[in-house]
Amino acid sequence: MYVFEKSLTLFLLFSHCFSNFEKSIKMEENTTQPSLSELLKILPTEAGVYKFFDSQDVIIYVGKAKNLKNRVNSYFANKADLNRKTQRLVSEIRRMEYTVVNSEFDAFLLENNLIKANQPKYNILLKDDKTYPYICITNEPFPRVFPTRRHDVAESTYFGPYASVKSMNILLDLVKKLYTIRACSLALTKENIRKKKFKVCLEYHIKNCKGGCEGLQTEADYQEDINQVINVLKGKIGVANHYFKQQMQAAAEAWKFEEAQTFKDKLEALERFQSKSLVANPNISDVDVFAITSDEKAAYINYLHIQNGCIIQTQTITVKKKLEETDNEILAFVILDFRQKYSSHNNKIITNIDLQVEIDGLDLQVPKIGDLKHLVELSYKNALFRKRERMNKDVELKDNSANRRIIEQLQKDLNLIRRPDHIECFDNSNIQGTNPVASMVCFKDGKAAKKDYRHYKIKTVIGPNDFASMYEIVTRRYTRLINESADLPQLIIIDGGKGQLSAACDALKALHLYGKIPIIGIAKRLEELYYPEDELPIMISKKSESLKLIQRIRDEAHRFAITFHRDLRSKNSLVSRLEEIDGIGKATTEKLLKKYKSVKKIMEIAPAEIEALIGKDKAHLVLEGLKAE
Repeated sequence: MYVFEKSLTLFLLFSHCFSNFEKSIKMEENTTQPSLSELLKILPTEAGVYKFFDSQDVIIYVGKAKNLKNRVNSYFANKADLNRKTQRLVSEIRRMEYTVVNSEFDAFLLENNLIKANQPKYNILLKDDKTYPYICITNEPFPRVFPTRRHDVAESTYFGPYASVKSMNILLDLVKKLYTIRACSLALTKENIRKKKFKVCLEYHIKNCKGGCEGLQTEADYQEDINQVINVLKGKIGVANHYFKQQMQAAAEAWKFEEAQTFKDKLEALERFQSKSLVANPNISDVDVFAITSDEKAAYINYLHIQNGCIIQTQTITVKKKLEETDNEILAFVILDFRQKYSSHNNKIITNIDLQVEIDGLDLQVPKIGDLKHLVELSYKNALFRKRERMNKDVELKDNSANRRIIEQLQKDLNLIRRPDHIECFDNSNIQGTNPVASMVCFKDGKAAKKDYRHYKIKTVIGPNDFASMYEIVTRRYTRLINESADLPQLIIIDGGKGQLSAACDALKALHLYGKIPIIGIAKRLEELYYPEDELPIMISKKSESLKLIQRIRDEAHRFAITFHRDLRSKNSLVSRLEEIDGIGKATTEKLLKKYKSVKKIMEIAPAEIEALIGKDKAHLVLEGLKAE
């Protein structure tokens, strides 16, 4: 959370690097240049940076090397040992340039700069589609403090960027509570104030401003508040704390108790802010924390910026691998980029892996014990969360792609006009002719949409009549959808033979939906599919994914119906068994049913709990009656 500024050190370093001897090697056979093997032999053994160009003379890769000769030769020595992506890179190389530098660290910095400047397609790139917000303090008389996504260092001073808008707003709210900073955008020059061009507004009257526009507050007094704001934005909460304590004591000694109370309130606001902040440890002071984990495709890095023991900045990113870069290479690149981005000047960096590169003036550690290790573990946990999110997303995308392919195949197999993204399937269940029920399951985009599942108790049919039951539930389902103006399915599946399919079609005809929604039946015995009024089954390969989808939907409807039927029979059985006990009425039965659901559960419960629910005498009757059975 420091002021963002250009690094003079980096500028001088890059100037020095580019002033070193730079040699261009051309690989075209039609020139007088030596062959590729000869070119590789004359490469120096010093540290440096190399650039590969393609046939369009565009930089496609920038790399650093402790030993240029060994590193560049490794690309061409044995191509069979290279991974597929690197082989593709080598096949596109037409020209190369290299720059010798003084040290491996100089090569590291120069590589970073060239990658950012040229954006080679085979290098990892830290791209971000977000424009992160900053807190701006303007360079003008009576500076303003406000959030912005625009960044112009020449005009103002900026703090950030903030990966979380919420954390930035919390900080701004704290600033407003502690200091009287103007909210207007008036040009408060000395001349304008002297000419009395402005009048105080409501902010002055509610004591959110001290009226600098009318000269009621001096610019020096206002600037003192701005200096304190800068301390808070830099994370130097201790400085602000000390200032308010001094002011409170001075006001109390002068018997200005109301003013002292105001400073006390501000101290308490600071304490509340600190308690809400992630406090690492007051003894840790200033440190940058990085943790990395990766898979074959990408690396996931978390960054924690610790200032005065508090985590004041945090961000987790995903870096897509281009040439199967190691965690060490990726993390070294990210560290340099993040420290520039967040203007961090912390001298200590702690990570979860041992970095191979030495960075001048920085203490790089992999802590093994203590609070620093706990910080790295916290950072690593955040990186793992990002990795898990990415894996879940990849699985979901893969599943969606497979489901879409299967649904499109189903559309072809059934000769449907529209792709059946929304499928509904009906099934009846009336085992031994009791408790007739039905179910409807819904699949959307090839996946079960369980929120849209429906159970039905058969209301208009007496006795076991599957055809009449099917007519009832299809009528009830689509009457409701029509009345609610809800989306209708693109395919209806009936679990049953031609009789049940015919009954469902009659229901659709009565609702004037027949012919508007495709409907098929699936016979249980031979797993055959039928269109209405068609004597011959639909011929689909038994190995077809589309048939397996229909079977999966049918099985889910059957399971859902059977489960409902079983629960209903269990409930009715419990009711009948309880009501058969002398002295137990309907009200007591309902209490027990609502609480325990089954006889087995009642028998497992301690008698004292049942007594508390229905009384000691009735509990005794229930338990003895069930035991007698």
